[in-house]
Amino acid sequence: MAKQVITVPTALPGVPYSPAIKAGDYIFVSGQVGHVDSQGNKLEGVEAQTRRTLDNMKTVLEAAGASMDDVVKTTVFLTRAEDFSSMNEVYKTYFTKDLPARSTLIIAALARPEMVVEIEGIAYCS
Repeated sequence: MAKQVITVPTALPGVPYSPAIKAGDYIFVSGQVGHVDSQGNKLEGVEAQTRRTLDNMKTVLEAAGASMDDVVKTTVFLTRAEDFSSMNEVYKTYFTKDLPARSTLIIAALARPEMVVEIEGIAYCS
């Protein structure tokens, strides 16, 4: 099975991973974060960061020829358990039917202290 690297213009240069890999009918989306907007301004709070994170995921999926409707599994990483409900409120506006399977983990920290949420996903697009 051939694999295809999916890139997007907003990907950080020089980082040692791909935004996504397409392998057969599956698209594996790397963990997306949303601590800054498209102009590089800091985003505060789990709601704003979740929205930006899922917008970033949507952009990666579209570059792979897929959509949020094709997502079959997500993993959510939160740095604060008290953010779970607020994250869910935003999350459910992006996934409205045939909800993907999901795991949510509360972790000590993400790669940068200002990041409060990271979401990775797997999509199936035949």
